[in-house]
Amino acid sequence: MRDRVFTIAKIAITFGLIAYVFSKVDLQAVATSLLHANPWLVLLALLFYLIAIAINGVKWYVLLRAQEVMVPFRAVLQYMWVGVFFNNVFPANIGGDVMRGYGMARYTDRTAEAAVSVVVDRIIGLIAYMSTAAVMAVIIVTVMGYSNLRWLFYLAIVALIAIAAALAVLLSRRLRTQVGRLFQFPLLAPFAPLYQGVSDAFDAYRTHSGSLVLAFGIALTGLMSANIVNWLLFQATGGGVPFLYVLLFNPLIALVLLVPISVGGHGVIQGAYPFFYGLVGVPEIQAVAVSVLMSFIIIMGSLPGGVLWWRNRGASSDSSDSPTVTASQPSG
Repeated sequence: MRDRVFTIAKIAITFGLIAYVFSKVDLQAVATSLLHANPWLVLLALLFYLIAIAINGVKWYVLLRAQEVMVPFRAVLQYMWVGVFFNNVFPANIGGDVMRGYGMARYTDRTAEAAVSVVVDRIIGLIAYMSTAAVMAVIIVTVMGYSNLRWLFYLAIVALIAIAAALAVLLSRRLRTQVGRLFQFPLLAPFAPLYQGVSDAFDAYRTHSGSLVLAFGIALTGLMSANIVNWLLFQATGGGVPFLYVLLFNPLIALVLLVPISVGGHGVIQGAYPFFYGLVGVPEIQAVAVSVLMSFIIIMGSLPGGVLWWRNRGASSDSSDSPTVTASQPSG
């Protein structure tokens, strides 16, 4: 019942936010902008969105290998796409990260490593996003003279410090040891093996710091592909938006979308684009039109994940179709 209430609330908020944004703009002008959008640039944007998903799959693959979870990249990409589908399309109160972590845990029979890899994957991605936003904010404020946007730099820096601190805490062996002492109490003792598995999974990244650096570099590459998606959509609707603006605002919009108040962030997207891009004078009509196209790209790009999930949802009951556990055992 609670899940149903959350689902209904998310759907209501999604449509409410979209209705609010559309009530403040000239809908006919937005429709005209969409009708005259360059379809080839929109299709190219969709292609770059798919490339961004694949690049993020490579990032997750690197983090899994650091855990000595040896799975084929095909499987990683499949569960990555399933996660994208549940994050962006499915209305239920289920996160895409949970779904891809669950799928990988079932595939490999290594629950702790799969779950921790998803957490670290998400954190590394956010660090890459906020680092880019902070650098771009400095450039836009100091070089382009938008002194009124200085607060965006502080926002990015605060978010970056908070996210990096969270990763440091999770990787801290001393802190995890202190927390582990709680599992000596009889009430928590049955969960001690589970906690130890999770703690060991985090500890693996202390000895594979190079994998974290590599994952960060891959995350920057994926972000660049996502930035190109946004820039192409602005080009498709008339252009006039420098790529530097996209480099700043796209990561910040992604940060806002972490608040799970709507289905796939739709509605929030429609409000975020005119707000952020309006700060640098981008016409509201164009920003709203791009937000609609972005929702379209997200939904279309997520559909392969839905197909993969539907095709494999019953695979666990058929041992002949299920991947073998031995393929994911530690190489050592």
